[in-house]
Amino acid sequence: MGAPFRADQVGSLLRPTELKKARQDFKNGKITAQNLKAVEDREIRRAVAMQEAAGLQGITDGEFRRAFWHVDFLTGFEGIAATQGQYALKFHGEGGAESETRSMMVVTGKVRRTKPVMVSHFDFLKKSTTKTAKLCIPAPTYLHMRGGRKVVDQAAYPDIEEFWADIIRAYQEEIADLAAAGCTYLQIDDVSFATLCDEGIRAQVSRDGEDPDKLPALYASVISGLLKNKPANMNVTMHTCRGNHASMWMAEGGYDKVAEGIFQTNVDGFFLEYDTARAGGFEPLRFVPKGKKVVLGLISTKTPVLEKKDLLKKRVDEAAKYVPLEDLCLSPQCGFASSETGNRVSEDDQRRKLELAVQVAQEIWG
Repeated sequence: MGAPFRADQVGSLLRPTELKKARQDFKNGKITAQNLKAVEDREIRRAVAMQEAAGLQGITDGEFRRAFWHVDFLTGFEGIAATQGQYALKFHGEGGAESETRSMMVVTGKVRRTKPVMVSHFDFLKKSTTKTAKLCIPAPTYLHMRGGRKVVDQAAYPDIEEFWADIIRAYQEEIADLAAAGCTYLQIDDVSFATLCDEGIRAQVSRDGEDPDKLPALYASVISGLLKNKPANMNVTMHTCRGNHASMWMAEGGYDKVAEGIFQTNVDGFFLEYDTARAGGFEPLRFVPKGKKVVLGLISTKTPVLEKKDLLKKRVDEAAKYVPLEDLCLSPQCGFASSETGNRVSEDDQRRKLELAVQVAQEIWG
């Protein structure tokens, strides 16, 4: 079976202490970019070895060269800049804990790809593993959802359709170079679909002048457009996320409001978060097109508690009422570190969760 694999992962991994220190030292001017890269290279090789030992087939670099899962990639294009937003989004944690983020991205000029963004990241990963090298990149849709038309400069883009055409072209150019570098497994990470299930976020989207009922179809069209020219040997999946920061989450609500939009997206498989009741039931899976793979994110990256095998198997059986068992896979619900901060779990917890996915997948599918 090709990607997505029976036991898979979303991609980001906890940053080791030495890597965090090196990144901070680089910011403070204590070490050079070359020194930092040497530490990144070494820690990525260690992460690859851990994943291979766990039994995974799809291997990532843990996003060790990034500070954030999305910002580092999108600001690699000309015309996109990171900023502090006009409004905050709250993250929620266990026991009523809360945090908020104001980080946003804005389109300040014409979007162009003037150089490769993460092709070199992939190239190093591919040379470092004997398994399938998997690269994860963000969808451009969340950039738009955080503020709607207001985040796209009116002078640069009086017509929003021209913006979408430019960003689609930029992605297509990056994906073409990734394919040329040998990438056969690409994942698009998207926060928009799952957060559009949350009533509070839907209300904010409406205040921003967008229609939350229409955005899923638009975003499905945009993401499909990024992949229009991908080669046949490149398998592409899409991960939907409800927010993942320091073991906290941003949105809740089942997939019912967005299911038809999500499953219109022209990808080979869907990574869906199903680790808690916040995700709702499996009923929306009835909209999954025949033959598409669904990777059930049943293992939480937000808590150190190791899930019980029998419960995971029961949940897979429940999902199989809507999607044939042969089209299902298993993974953690999200990455372990969508930013440098990382979730409140240990590297040992992380390893055991990845091993658990492999063990349960073997017991279910053989």
